[in-house]
Amino acid sequence: MSRTALAAPRWAVVTTFVLSLLGLGLSTYLTITHFQPNLLTCNFSASIINCAKVTTSAQSYFLGVPVAILGLGNFIVMTALNSPWAWRAKNYWIHVARFVLTIGAMCFVLWLVSAELLIINNICLYCTGVHLVTFALLIVLTRVSPTQLGWTRSVSN
Repeated sequence: MSRTALAAPRWAVVTTFVLSLLGLGLSTYLTITHFQPNLLTCNFSASIINCAKVTTSAQSYFLGVPVAILGLGNFIVMTALNSPWAWRAKNYWIHVARFVLTIGAMCFVLWLVSAELLIINNICLYCTGVHLVTFALLIVLTRVSPTQLGWTRSVSN
Protein backbone atom coordinates (compact mmCIF):
# COMPACT_ATOMS: atom_id res chain seq x y z
CA MET A 1 0.00 0.00 0.00
CA SER A 2 1.51 3.32 -1.00
CA ARG A 3 1.02 6.36 1.14
CA THR A 4 -0.25 9.64 -0.20
CA ALA A 5 -0.14 13.08 1.26
CA LEU A 6 -3.20 15.29 1.42
CA ALA A 7 -3.25 18.70 -0.24
CA ALA A 8 -1.87 21.50 1.89
CA PRO A 9 -3.70 24.77 2.49
CA ARG A 10 -2.72 27.52 0.03
CA TRP A 11 -1.58 29.83 2.83
CA ALA A 12 0.99 27.24 3.94
CA VAL A 13 2.33 26.77 0.41
CA VAL A 14 2.75 30.52 -0.13
CA THR A 15 4.13 31.18 3.36
CA THR A 16 6.72 28.40 3.29
CA PHE A 17 7.89 29.34 -0.20
CA VAL A 18 8.30 33.02 0.73
CA LEU A 19 10.08 32.09 3.98
CA SER A 20 12.39 29.72 2.09
CA LEU A 21 13.26 32.43 -0.44
CA LEU A 22 13.99 34.84 2.42
CA GLY A 23 16.20 32.22 4.09
CA LEU A 24 17.92 31.58 0.77
CA GLY A 25 18.69 35.29 0.40
CA LEU A 26 20.03 35.63 3.94
CA SER A 27 22.12 32.47 3.75
CA THR A 28 23.50 33.52 0.35
CA TYR A 29 24.61 36.82 1.88
CA LEU A 30 26.18 35.03 4.87
CA THR A 31 28.02 32.63 2.54
CA ILE A 32 29.35 35.51 0.42
CA THR A 33 30.50 37.42 3.50
CA HIS A 34 32.13 34.30 4.91
CA PHE A 35 34.54 34.43 1.98
CA GLN A 36 34.49 38.24 1.62
CA PRO A 37 34.28 39.52 5.23
CA ASN A 38 34.80 43.13 4.12
CA LEU A 39 31.24 43.02 2.67
CA LEU A 40 29.68 42.33 6.08
CA THR A 41 27.61 45.33 7.15
CA CYS A 42 26.67 44.75 10.79
CA ASN A 43 29.69 45.36 12.95
CA PHE A 44 28.71 47.17 16.10
CA SER A 45 31.72 46.05 18.09
CA ALA A 46 30.78 48.16 21.11
CA SER A 47 27.56 46.20 21.62
CA ILE A 48 26.41 42.60 21.80
CA ILE A 49 25.73 42.78 18.06
CA ASN A 50 28.91 41.86 16.23
CA CYS A 51 28.36 39.83 13.07
CA ALA A 52 32.07 39.63 12.27
CA LYS A 53 32.90 38.08 15.63
CA VAL A 54 30.14 35.50 15.18
CA THR A 55 30.84 34.64 11.54
CA THR A 56 34.60 34.26 12.13
CA SER A 57 34.38 32.34 15.41
CA ALA A 58 35.39 28.71 15.82
CA GLN A 59 31.65 27.96 16.06
CA SER A 60 31.16 29.25 12.50
CA TYR A 61 32.46 25.85 11.34
CA PHE A 62 30.79 22.48 11.80
CA LEU A 63 32.93 19.43 11.06
CA GLY A 64 35.27 21.68 9.10
CA VAL A 65 32.50 23.12 6.90
CA PRO A 66 31.47 26.78 7.24
CA VAL A 67 28.04 27.00 8.85
CA ALA A 68 27.11 29.58 6.20
CA ILE A 69 27.53 26.94 3.48
CA LEU A 70 25.43 24.47 5.49
CA GLY A 71 22.72 27.11 5.80
CA LEU A 72 22.87 27.86 2.10
CA GLY A 73 22.58 24.15 1.27
CA ASN A 74 19.66 23.83 3.66
CA PHE A 75 17.78 26.72 2.08
CA ILE A 76 18.49 25.56 -1.47
CA VAL A 77 16.83 22.26 -0.57
CA MET A 78 14.05 23.92 1.46
CA THR A 79 13.26 26.32 -1.39
CA ALA A 80 12.86 23.34 -3.71
CA LEU A 81 10.80 21.38 -1.16
CA ASN A 82 8.61 24.39 -0.37
CA SER A 83 8.03 25.37 -3.98
CA PRO A 84 4.42 25.16 -5.16
CA TRP A 85 5.48 22.32 -7.47
CA ALA A 86 6.90 20.22 -4.63
CA TRP A 87 3.81 20.83 -2.50
CA ARG A 88 1.74 19.28 -5.35
CA ALA A 89 4.05 16.26 -5.63
CA LYS A 90 2.46 12.84 -5.32
CA ASN A 91 5.54 11.32 -3.65
CA TYR A 92 4.77 11.04 0.07
CA TRP A 93 8.45 11.13 1.06
CA ILE A 94 8.96 14.62 -0.38
CA HIS A 95 6.48 15.88 2.20
CA VAL A 96 8.11 13.86 4.97
CA ALA A 97 11.55 15.20 3.97
CA ARG A 98 10.28 18.80 4.15
CA PHE A 99 9.09 18.32 7.72
CA VAL A 100 12.08 16.29 8.93
CA LEU A 101 14.61 18.70 7.40
CA THR A 102 12.92 21.61 9.13
CA ILE A 103 13.05 19.85 12.49
CA GLY A 104 16.74 19.07 11.96
CA ALA A 105 17.47 22.64 10.91
CA MET A 106 15.74 23.97 14.01
CA CYS A 107 17.82 21.69 16.25
CA PHE A 108 20.95 23.07 14.58
CA VAL A 109 19.64 26.63 15.04
CA LEU A 110 19.20 26.00 18.77
CA TRP A 111 22.85 24.95 18.98
CA LEU A 112 23.94 28.04 17.00
CA VAL A 113 21.92 30.42 19.18
CA SER A 114 23.36 28.88 22.33
CA ALA A 115 26.87 29.23 20.86
CA GLU A 116 26.23 32.89 20.09
CA LEU A 117 24.87 33.65 23.55
CA LEU A 118 27.00 31.39 25.75
CA ILE A 119 30.33 30.96 23.96
CA ILE A 120 30.83 33.87 21.55
CA ASN A 121 28.92 36.40 23.69
CA ASN A 122 27.75 38.20 20.57
CA ILE A 123 24.91 37.86 18.09
CA CYS A 124 24.76 38.35 14.34
CA LEU A 125 21.67 40.09 12.99
CA TYR A 126 21.76 38.19 9.68
CA CYS A 127 22.21 34.89 11.51
CA THR A 128 19.26 35.83 13.72
CA GLY A 129 17.24 36.44 10.56
CA VAL A 130 18.04 32.91 9.37
CA HIS A 131 17.15 31.54 12.80
CA LEU A 132 13.79 33.33 12.81
CA VAL A 133 12.98 32.12 9.28
CA THR A 134 13.80 28.56 10.32
CA PHE A 135 11.60 28.89 13.41
CA ALA A 136 8.74 30.32 11.34
CA LEU A 137 9.05 27.40 8.90
CA LEU A 138 8.91 24.98 11.82
CA ILE A 139 5.76 26.64 13.16
CA VAL A 140 3.96 26.54 9.79
CA LEU A 141 5.02 22.98 9.02
CA THR A 142 4.16 21.74 12.52
CA ARG A 143 0.69 23.17 11.97
CA VAL A 144 0.24 21.60 8.51
CA SER A 145 2.44 18.53 8.03
CA PRO A 146 1.01 16.05 10.58
CA THR A 147 -2.47 16.38 9.04
CA GLN A 148 -1.14 16.45 5.48
CA LEU A 149 0.89 13.29 6.11
CA GLY A 150 -2.00 11.47 7.77
CA TRP A 151 -0.32 11.36 11.17
CA THR A 152 -3.38 12.66 13.00
CA ARG A 153 -6.60 10.83 13.72
CA SER A 154 -10.04 12.16 13.08
CA VAL A 155 -12.17 12.59 16.17
CA SER A 156 -15.60 11.09 15.68
CA ASN A 157 -18.62 12.27 17.62
